[in-house]
Amino acid sequence: MKTTKNEHLQMAKLDELQDIVVQTRRDILRMVHKVNSGHPGGSLGCTEFLVALYNEVMDLKEGFDMDGKDEDLFFLSNGHISPVFYSVLARKGYFPVEELNTFRLLDSRLQGHPTTHEGLPGVRVASGSLGQGMSVAIGAAAAKKLNGDDKLVYSLHGDGELQEGQNWEAIMYAAGNKVDNLISTIDRNGQQIDGPTEEVLPLGNLKEKFEVFGWDVLEVAEGNNLEAVINGLKEAKSRTGKGKPVCIILDTMMGNGVDFMMHTHAWHGKAPSDEQLENALGQNPETLGDY
Repeated sequence: MKTTKNEHLQMAKLDELQDIVVQTRRDILRMVHKVNSGHPGGSLGCTEFLVALYNEVMDLKEGFDMDGKDEDLFFLSNGHISPVFYSVLARKGYFPVEELNTFRLLDSRLQGHPTTHEGLPGVRVASGSLGQGMSVAIGAAAAKKLNGDDKLVYSLHGDGELQEGQNWEAIMYAAGNKVDNLISTIDRNGQQIDGPTEEVLPLGNLKEKFEVFGWDVLEVAEGNNLEAVINGLKEAKSRTGKGKPVCIILDTMMGNGVDFMMHTHAWHGKAPSDEQLENALGQNPETLGDY
């Protein structure tokens, strides 16, 4: 069967994005290893999502300002996965890639959780305590509506983070006030720092819960398949503006891309040793150049 020109272009784009994914994994591993601190598991699990979001889905302006008018916005609620956020922002050109070398050092703009007073381009809100990003994203989406700005607001939340009660007040508010320019994604990896979410505090059927609270929900079963993630995000985008906030339940694998970090919560907040780093980098050969 012949491949059409359009299909060739799509495959080339996917290859380009996949190179960013692999390089982002290397950035995450090297950042966390250098300071022997950080959260590689969730970062690796959300790499495809953030690469797709920033490089294929979001409508972004050149440069950065805190107002974010006339462009899509993103809010990271589970801020401890900052390594993947920093890498994607740097590789997108928000700040020099070399700055990743300062992750978690004193006086660095790249702290363990993203903060705002250091003035790091791409970061519009501090995300320290979990459970607050949903409220922030809803507020930003409501402000866009009041300002006649037709762009969208995206947010990302850990599944364990939904154990924080503030989320459910915000989720109820968004539906009740028809905040339909918001797409919130739940990283459903089933793990949190103390073990599986269903053992620590069961979350049950998240799709049904969001639907009961008045949201439009879609599920992406292959949350670490780049093409599936892109298609899911574009489908979610097509459902905005119809009176309901949109939720994506994204099934991911914590530690994806590094075999010994997968299928366990052990790497939620632990850095690899020298030997483990070498092994992990060997599984993710350099594509775009290390910082």
